[in-house]
Amino acid sequence: MSFATWIAFVFAASIIAVSPGSGAVLAMSHGLSYGVKKAAGTVLGLQLGLLLVLAIAGAGVGSLLLASELAFNIVKTVGALYLIYLGLSQWFSRVEIAAPGAEAVVRQAAPPLRKRVLTGVLTNATNPKGIIFMVAVLPQFIAKDAPLLPQLGILAVTMVVIDMIVMNGYAFLASSMQRFFRDARAVKKQNRFFGGVLVLVGAALFFVKRGAAVA
Repeated sequence: MSFATWIAFVFAASIIAVSPGSGAVLAMSHGLSYGVKKAAGTVLGLQLGLLLVLAIAGAGVGSLLLASELAFNIVKTVGALYLIYLGLSQWFSRVEIAAPGAEAVVRQAAPPLRKRVLTGVLTNATNPKGIIFMVAVLPQFIAKDAPLLPQLGILAVTMVVIDMIVMNGYAFLASSMQRFFRDARAVKKQNRFFGGVLVLVGAALFFVKRGAAVA
């Protein structure tokens, strides 16, 4: 892999990372709800899920999704239902008020680290568009006359670093707005907004076709 090819992949990976998606919504939601430090666990899970997607694409399983309507629909349905589940959980999440009165501080208990990491992993790993996109994009940056594994390793590290920076950035920006969500009503509106977005993203996934996923 030449340096010029790697730079081209950096630009492509940056565009992919910045583009709005379920991972960005999740990072912002957890950043606003739990703070940037606890959202870091979610971002870690997103990166592990991204590595899993890259491994799936590199192993050729993504090609099966590209060729098989049934396999694609199964993964698509699982991913859509999981995002809808996350959205509904966010919508109905409980809000605790630390003290009575208008100036009460509102707390949302963060899930355990393991659950936050797992949520991130499943969010990226159950996205068929991500898998198929990797299958369509990765080969364009891989030299056929060079060993495959080192090139996949370079691409994986590059994409994870870029995506981690972007997702932590989303979480930081969202967490900086926590001061505007001090009362229970505002927090409930926040939960319903992000929950609704996740439900919409999940519902939209049902309408994704294999051809559209690689377009």
